[in-house]
Amino acid sequence: MTDLSTTYLGLNLSSPLVPSASPLSKSLDNIKRLEDAGAAAIVMYSLFEEQIDQESRHLDFCLTQGTESYAEALTYFPEPKEFNLTPDQYLNHIRRAKESAGIPIIGSLNGVSSGGWIKYARKIQEAGADALELNMYFVPTDLSMRGDLIEDMYCDLLVDIKREVTIPVAVKLSPFFTSIPHLARRLARAGAQGLVLFNRFYQPDLDLENLEVVPRPTLSTPHDPSALRLPLTWIGILYRRIEVDLALTSGVHSAEDALKGLMAGATVTMMASELLQNGIHRLGEIRADMIRWMEEHEYESVTQMRGSMSQKSVAFPAAFERAQYMKAITSYETPRA
Repeated sequence: MTDLSTTYLGLNLSSPLVPSASPLSKSLDNIKRLEDAGAAAIVMYSLFEEQIDQESRHLDFCLTQGTESYAEALTYFPEPKEFNLTPDQYLNHIRRAKESAGIPIIGSLNGVSSGGWIKYARKIQEAGADALELNMYFVPTDLSMRGDLIEDMYCDLLVDIKREVTIPVAVKLSPFFTSIPHLARRLARAGAQGLVLFNRFYQPDLDLENLEVVPRPTLSTPHDPSALRLPLTWIGILYRRIEVDLALTSGVHSAEDALKGLMAGATVTMMASELLQNGIHRLGEIRADMIRWMEEHEYESVTQMRGSMSQKSVAFPAAFERAQYMKAITSYETPRA
């Protein structure tokens, strides 16, 4: 019988299929549906640093109103109504998710700066979360900010979070670093038990009619293979070079995508866009397709295939490096007119 079981962040999972942080986890009904469809664990949608700080500022304003006027300054921050749930409601949602689901629930904190907000990491643990995903999303715009200072900020924040919790912590990164392997090693040494590769870089658009800058969240699609290849490349390079679990997120739309992630060295493969676009039932279909493929190719377990096509295992490891870039460029032929 095909064994899909795996271990991620010390958690025993029935398979490597994990829904990543998305609006799907805002509903307890969806959480149950995800579990029924074959989700091995669920990463909750993120609680934002700004969300926690806004609540603190709102409370401070109510307590000190009249002692000082700074109403104009408050308009720089999102109104509490712009967030779907308050921090305390988020914690209660985790408690209810743990009560209703029989699979691990992974909390998610989104922030980049040290401060009082990180104490919510402990509150997420107390609410029952089995692990924590620290989603670091930072776009440096200061021309004087050096790259090493950004890495220091990430590692310092991880250390502060680790002081607050005993549950395992994974760090979700973007791919925009000078040396991903160096940062990965620093984060592992700072206490990360897992790395999630990669965060999607959301870029604003310009509304020419209203002359406004507007958000344009873009889901990955199966027609854009580059969304998968980027994390696939780095997981293949990092596998067994650092002692952390590797999770592939972004670009997983099929059993084939998930299998590629496992063969590159991922412990779990995460998805959201496919489920948001085509329904939660897709999770069960992908799971069945994985089992079918493994049986046809005589793989008995996920453990057997993990890392079998990583840099450490393939005959030509340079395929992950500059040599492959040169080969790809020089082999391209201009289409004939």
